[in-house]
Amino acid sequence: MKDEFVIAGVTLSSRLLLGTAGYPSQRILRDAVQVSGCEVVTVSIRRISLEGHDTDTIDLLSKYRLLPNTAGCETARDAILTAELAREALETNWIKLEVIGDRETLYPDTSELLQATRKLVDMGFVVLPYCNDDPVLCMRLADAGAAAVMPMGSMIGSGLGVANPANIEHICKRSPVPVIVDAGIGTASDAVIAMELGASAVLLNTAVAKSDDPVLMAGAMKHAVQSGRLAYRAGRIPRRGRAEPSSPQMGLVGS
Repeated sequence: MKDEFVIAGVTLSSRLLLGTAGYPSQRILRDAVQVSGCEVVTVSIRRISLEGHDTDTIDLLSKYRLLPNTAGCETARDAILTAELAREALETNWIKLEVIGDRETLYPDTSELLQATRKLVDMGFVVLPYCNDDPVLCMRLADAGAAAVMPMGSMIGSGLGVANPANIEHICKRSPVPVIVDAGIGTASDAVIAMELGASAVLLNTAVAKSDDPVLMAGAMKHAVQSGRLAYRAGRIPRRGRAEPSSPQMGLVGS
């Protein structure tokens, strides 16, 4: 049986999406993205050069699908304007929608996020909103036309992993659109857990960019996402509060 990952009619072979901020150098960024096997990379429209220089991030990653984001926006109005600029500059209608409500925790402003999602969908965007790990909010975003929902594993850049696995699992079971766990992934085991809970994909940045060896960690994340998806499809055994022998108890020597 095929296990396809499809967003807005586009089939992607990799379930790992990678951010491009904070790498030690452009060369390490390029190598990490290549090793990760990802097809989609996120870029902040406020941090990239659009002048077409040889060292420009856009040129460096020209063979990948660019997913511009609205990082730093605090209102629906600002996010919509940023999305329009991104579509004009990068010639893509895909947008990772971020509307931040608190500068310390970087938690989303849910009311502004919903408002921006509805408006951008009406404007023809493929909207992937970054949101709280709230099953009700995720359903409302999907109802508003989001092509995928991107609940946080934990706070952006925290490395705390999946803080509320029960919430993520519930979102994955009910969501009519792909679920991409975004933010908080710290190492490969966190990505495995996210995928085992039923996520369609994982988006991460800091875990790779700020590791001691970003290229090596990018490869680890590639395999983590793949193995986590396979484990989810295979199905884990039930948890038990007692031991259960794996070998038959009949016919033991001496019995």
